[in-house]
Amino acid sequence: MENKKKIPTNTITRDVKNLAAPTGNIYESVVILYKRANQIAMAEKKELTKKLEEFRNDRDTMDEVFENKEQIEISQYYERQPKPDLIAISEFENGDLVYRKAQSENPIEIKGE
Repeated sequence: MENKKKIPTNTITRDVKNLAAPTGNIYESVVILYKRANQIAMAEKKELTKKLEEFRNDRDTMDEVFENKEQIEISQYYERQPKPDLIAISEFENGDLVYRKAQSENPIEIKGE
């Protein structure tokens, strides 16, 4: 995810034919993009949870959650990052994803993690 700076943070209109070109089928491309975006989202969620866990106090209750400035800054940092689907599309368009069809002996393998 070192290339996040090159990835736009807003939606871009894309030609569906270009997304379908690598696989020959738009539905296969969408499945690959979904799986990669899900991997990215889960990794980011894990990372964010780990960072916010440092601020958790055992004495905190649901009614007494104390948010400090550092927690807010961490959350805002992740909100400003490109969305997982935009990262996945960028990786797909740049040829950074490795995938295989499920019918072959090897299942879809996605490079990047």
